[in-house]
Amino acid sequence: VEKALEMVRLGGLGDRRPSQLSGGQQQRVALARAVVLEPEVLLLDEPMAALDLKLRQEMRVEVKNLQERLGITFVFVTHDQEEALVMSDRIAVMNRGRVEQVGAPEALYGRPRTRFVADFLAVRNLLQATVVSISSGRAALRTPGGLAFEASDDGGYRAGAVVWVGVRPERMRLDGADGNLLEGTLEDEIYLGDRTDWRVRVGEETVTVAESAAVARARRRGEPVTVSFPPDAVLRLEDPEAEGR
Repeated sequence: VEKALEMVRLGGLGDRRPSQLSGGQQQRVALARAVVLEPEVLLLDEPMAALDLKLRQEMRVEVKNLQERLGITFVFVTHDQEEALVMSDRIAVMNRGRVEQVGAPEALYGRPRTRFVADFLAVRNLLQATVVSISSGRAALRTPGGLAFEASDDGGYRAGAVVWVGVRPERMRLDGADGNLLEGTLEDEIYLGDRTDWRVRVGEETVTVAESAAVARARRRGEPVTVSFPPDAVLRLEDPEAEGR
């Protein structure tokens, strides 16, 4: 038991009562109980869901460091995409009991395969579009709301097909001059500390664009803007649920 407490940096506190421990120490005690028998695999089912943000961030580091020291496999269940990216060597995204994609955090973040995975990993701009044409390595797309833009052709586009695509807010710019250009109006502002997310009305569609808070201070709702993003920012997404109908 003392060895397990040492592993979670609680050596010498074995005689304390739960009420004498901080929230973080109580979480580490729970981990010590789980690893004392030296299991080959440890299942952690949303162990940080009840913690406040600061403590949750601290425990992410604690759990990751403990796993590396012990060298055993942790299966960590979470609905928090940031937690999944921070803590995992490999992520398996499940939808209704089915594994939709497995891979390294960087691979899933940079190239989500399905619409569900993209939504889980915060690709906020998910658009259904028709492939109008394909030429010179580019696919011309148009949404039902009238947005027209190009995507880099990865070989998966077919003229006339209806597809789902996604663009991350951080890949879009306001008042840009290169790539796809869409005229719009600033509709809503979401302040997130070091950055601001703008909801921009473009025709009949709404897209979200991320911008540094310092730059965003000079903008106002109702202001006309030009949204720009490169063709390679457009992610082609599969939709297994629709394909299975």
